[in-house]
Amino acid sequence: MALQLAPTFRARLAESDRALVGMWACSGSPLVTEVAAGSGLDWLLIDMEHSANTLESVLVQLQVSAAYPITPIVRAPFNDTVMIKQILDLGAQNLIVPMVSSAEEARAAVRAVRYPPAGVRGVGSALARSARWNRVDGYLQDAAEHTTLIVQIETAAGVDAAAEIAAVDGVDAVFVGPSDLAASMGHLGEQTHPDVLAAVARAFAAVKDAGKPVGVNAFDPVAAEEYIAHGTDFIAVGADVALLARASEALATRFIPASDSAQRASY
Repeated sequence: MALQLAPTFRARLAESDRALVGMWACSGSPLVTEVAAGSGLDWLLIDMEHSANTLESVLVQLQVSAAYPITPIVRAPFNDTVMIKQILDLGAQNLIVPMVSSAEEARAAVRAVRYPPAGVRGVGSALARSARWNRVDGYLQDAAEHTTLIVQIETAAGVDAAAEIAAVDGVDAVFVGPSDLAASMGHLGEQTHPDVLAAVARAFAAVKDAGKPVGVNAFDPVAAEEYIAHGTDFIAVGADVALLARASEALATRFIPASDSAQRASY
C-alpha cells in the first residue's frame, strides 16, 4: 500500500500570498502540542534547542499534530549529522538548524538532510517513520522533495554572511532569530534595539535577493506586525510556555490582592 506524505513547509510557502504565522511548542507535552495544533495557525515549531523535548517526545508530537492542517517544523538542538538523521527518521519533514553563521555551516546542514551522493544521511527507510516503513513509493529517490531545510541566522557573523548562506543549494529558507542576534551584538535582551532591527533588515534583504523565503521570531505583537508589513514570509509570534506564563500571571493580577501578590513574590 503506497502512502502520501503531507506537503512540505516549502510548498506551503510557495503557495501562500501572505506571511505564514506560527508558534513554538516547548513544553514537551503532546497534549499541549495537540491543543496548539488545532488553533488555526499555519505552522508549529517543535523545539529541541531550548526545551525539554527529546526524540521520543518529538515523535509523539509529530503524530498528534498530523491530525490537523498545521505544518509541524522541528528545530534541532544543533547542527549535528547524527541528530538531524534521527529527527528526519522520526518523520519530521521540516527542519530548522540553529546557529548557522557561514555558508560552510549551511552546506553541512544540507549534507546532513540528503542521502548520498548529495549528502551523508544514513539510509534507514525500512526502519523509520520518515518513509512510513517503506510504504512511501520512491522515498529514497525523492527524499529531498519531502524535506524542507531552514537554517537559522542568529549572530552578527550570520547576518554578514546572509547572502552566501541563502545562496547555498539545498537551503530552502532562512529564519532570523533576534534574541541571540541581539546578544551577539552586545544588546542582550534587547531584541527591538535599533541596531538589532537594522541587522534583521539587512538579513531580510540579503535572503530575499538570493530568492529564498525569510522568516523571523517576534513575540512582541508590535514588532511582529512590523515584520509582516515589511514582507517576512513566515513568523513565529508566541510559544506555548510563554502563553501559559503570561495568562496565569494575568489571572493572579486580576484575582489576588496586590499586597498578597507582593508578599508571595518576596519568597
